[in-house]
Amino acid sequence: MALFGVGVGIGASFSGLGGGFLMVPLLLFMGYTAQKAVGTSFLAILVISVSALVAHNKFANIDYRAGILLGIGGIIGAQIGARLVEHVSTANFKKIFAVILMGLAIYMFVKK
Repeated sequence: MALFGVGVGIGASFSGLGGGFLMVPLLLFMGYTAQKAVGTSFLAILVISVSALVAHNKFANIDYRAGILLGIGGIIGAQIGARLVEHVSTANFKKIFAVILMGLAIYMFVKK
């Protein structure tokens, strides 16, 4: 798990995607329920994000105002999302998660 965490940390710090797009599928593959995979992923992302914040701060790559405003909105969204995922089966979660990832991949591929 720790070795996979190194890879997720590199990917998250490099891309800004947080690592959940890698961590959640791994945890699902390991047999976690959707709800447990998401919750566990967020704990790991918290630790990774703090470390990435420190590293990016050294290079002055942070807009604190925008980050705080996004974070405030994220607090509200996270509370709603945690409640919503409780009503979704793991099988349906996998399908929804895959569609979101494919949509993001297509968008990033075709965007100029």
